[in-house]
Amino acid sequence: MLHPFRGLAAAAALTITATVHAAGGYAVYETDSSFEDVLDGLKLAIQERGMYINNVMHMSDMLQRTGKDLGLEETIYAKAESVEFCSAVLSRRMTAEAPARIVNCPFIVAVYTLPDQPGTTYVVHREIPQAETRDSPVMQEVTDMLKAVAEAAVSW
Repeated sequence: MLHPFRGLAAAAALTITATVHAAGGYAVYETDSSFEDVLDGLKLAIQERGMYINNVMHMSDMLQRTGKDLGLEETIYAKAESVEFCSAVLSRRMTAEAPARIVNCPFIVAVYTLPDQPGTTYVVHREIPQAETRDSPVMQEVTDMLKAVAEAAVSW
């Protein structure tokens, strides 16, 4: 089910930029939408595609708490959450094709803000290597799904 204000929200997002960090293998998207709106948009985008959210990990809280325990006081994120989700169909197809792909389950997309950039919210996911997508239609589908979910989140 589509959110009734989805089109308006997408039009309201002023900055949508996708950048792939080649060295790290991550696709990073940024927007000037609020952290809460982007996180809500991500969850909705996942659910709209018939996928199940397994867990929402409160990464900034965990890193702040464990940092203090380790004597590391630097704040890395103003806010950060990772959303784990699953597509039974894609997961089954990709692991049937290559059992080692179990490492891709569950899928994870993270949303974060940085302390020194309060007006920017980031969405990030791992990139599937081009060699794998070129040789596997299901891995191209996984790539397309991750991109679509991330783009929907920053368009919220």
